[in-house]
Amino acid sequence: MKTNLIIPVLALTLVIPAFAADEVVSANYTKHCASCHGKDGKGQTTMGKKLSVKDLSDKKVVAEIKDDVALKNLKEGVKDKSGKELKKSFAGKLNEAEMKALVAHAKAFAK
Repeated sequence: MKTNLIIPVLALTLVIPAFAADEVVSANYTKHCASCHGKDGKGQTTMGKKLSVKDLSDKKVVAEIKDDVALKNLKEGVKDKSGKELKKSFAGKLNEAEMKALVAHAKAFAK
């Protein structure tokens, strides 16, 4: 009888942390990214339109995004040619693993 309980308990110990991690990534996206990129990644927000952000739901657009460049942009922020800040740096707000998870989350809009 006890061995019948082991498999479901083990399964839950694997599923719950994964679910919690997804919730954290989703919360980080909502907090740090959605105001420009939109909840759906299309970039059709006031700020997204103003900054001409890319449509992350477009597979062609996402295929051109290099993970290392996206990660660098999150770490360092993005400025235009005149030096005006377009995207703030997330250094000190998010760790590298959280930033990598945000990149993957944003790219998942195209699936």
